[in-house]
Amino acid sequence: MNKGLQASYDHCQEIARRSASSFYYSFLLLPEEKRAAMCALYAFLRRTDDLGDSSDSQASRREALSEWRKALARSLAGRFDDPLLPALADTVRLFDVPPEHLEAVIEGVEMDLDPREYETFDQLEEYCHRVASAVGLACLPIWGYSGDEAEQPARKCGLAFQLTNILRDLKEDLARNRVYLPREDFERFDYSAALLRSGVRDERFGRLMQYQIERAEQLYAEGAELVHHLSADGRRIFGGMMTVYQALLERIKHLGGDVFSTRVELSRWQKMRLASQWFLGRTPLASPAGASAR
Repeated sequence: MNKGLQASYDHCQEIARRSASSFYYSFLLLPEEKRAAMCALYAFLRRTDDLGDSSDSQASRREALSEWRKALARSLAGRFDDPLLPALADTVRLFDVPPEHLEAVIEGVEMDLDPREYETFDQLEEYCHRVASAVGLACLPIWGYSGDEAEQPARKCGLAFQLTNILRDLKEDLARNRVYLPREDFERFDYSAALLRSGVRDERFGRLMQYQIERAEQLYAEGAELVHHLSADGRRIFGGMMTVYQALLERIKHLGGDVFSTRVELSRWQKMRLASQWFLGRTPLASPAGASAR
């Protein structure tokens, strides 16, 4: 590996390490080459998300994402405009990652530039595919998998992860004028996005949150089938990610869905401890209800 490419991989690893995200500690379960590839993929995702969430005007963010899409295309043709892109392009080449999954992520972030309310869960799922399930599909070639049967549970798992994020970040998203939960679910409990914005957190809100928690638990159960289609490396990192995210969901459940009074998060130590159990081979893939944040 030449010095320029190594520097790009080092840059991506530093981005991933600094983030201390729910994913990073699971990367440590992989051998070096795959770990570097996951850091390159994560750095791309982080940059894309940051471009969409910057304090710039909507028009400026839209233009930045458009330029980022062009930079991605140029990088796959061997021309690099950003220090993280050589590593990303090398990862795409080495592991045959379909570029359309990376493009889908940019499309998903662009969808956030125009805050909208989703009418149905099917509409929300389309958004979640772009920002989450497409990520899982991009990970599969890096992790190692067999058969097209892996794709459906990977999509379910991405949806479960994103729904967990949506529930956890409800307060922060409201501050950005974003409400992701679909109108049909609000109406199911005689509640509304307007009541949510006005601070009404009554039993209707509690029932809405419980409904979403149960939906996420079902998605985790369906997504868990992915473990049967992965290589040994893939099973470790997938198990680590699932365990961490199920722990987040379990904490939301323990709070009765009250994500406004307490920020739902895990410490670095908790993330490392949960992920490391898979490296040691001590943790079977838990049912959603069995995950613990404690």
